[in-house]
Amino acid sequence: MSLKFSVGDLTIHRIIEQETSFVPALEMIPGLTPELLAENRAWMKQANALDDQDVLMLCFQSYIVKTPHHTILIDSCIGNDKPRPNRPKWNMKTDDTYARALAAAGFSVDDIDYVMCTHLHVDHVGWNTRLVNGRWVPTFPNARYVFDRTEFDYWTETNAKTPVPPFGDSVLPVVEAGKAEIVRNDFGIGDHARILPTPGHTPGHVAFAFGRGKDDAVFSGDLMHSPLQTHYPELSIKFDIDPALAAKTRRSFLERYCDTDTLCCTAHFPSPSVGKIRRKGSGFVCEAV
Repeated sequence: MSLKFSVGDLTIHRIIEQETSFVPALEMIPGLTPELLAENRAWMKQANALDDQDVLMLCFQSYIVKTPHHTILIDSCIGNDKPRPNRPKWNMKTDDTYARALAAAGFSVDDIDYVMCTHLHVDHVGWNTRLVNGRWVPTFPNARYVFDRTEFDYWTETNAKTPVPPFGDSVLPVVEAGKAEIVRNDFGIGDHARILPTPGHTPGHVAFAFGRGKDDAVFSGDLMHSPLQTHYPELSIKFDIDPALAAKTRRSFLERYCDTDTLCCTAHFPSPSVGKIRRKGSGFVCEAV
């Protein structure tokens, strides 16, 4: 299982917090039929994307990208000490898995210059903060945290109506600490990191493209959760706020990177999670490198 990739002048590390069964495939993907699942069961099980009970297997991870100038963490996973009653595997976690994975990759929390969030869902912002003396403080003390403006505004409004716990404990404390950069789509970090708008899963969901002058690597966030969705881009998951837009965005993203040398670094595909997009029939496949 590869945890480190090099492309162009980038080094990419996977920081895995959990790789585990998540939600039954037929529940997670409302458009999936038992027949279509049966057709795809064998390769999905072989790829460790499906368990013996037809439950989707997902990886929950961050990526660290080392450019010649910066160390950038993408999506901060699940986090510790956070009340997540609907998800027993995430609720009030106290393990050191994430810290150990960070250390194994050769990084400390002080090394991170930027934390970039593809969107502000619970499993992508968790380690933005940690609990110190009963207060949520930024985990990465030297980092600027990059949030998309559309996404931030959407959750600000949603949270004002009904409190959204991950926004309250993992996003707002970063803003209050003066560490947030709330950015538009023209945001970049030097000539190495750019934003690619990919709305649908959430209104302001973005992918991040890295590389000087060309996209050596792209981080797709929750544009897709299972390799099944590369084969059938029209299949959206039940957590997509706009499933039709998510499907359209997914296909255009896959078309954009299909048959290029760009490394596609997915948030949730089973290990190795990273591959190159290739055409397959009327769909695509993310071929492990």
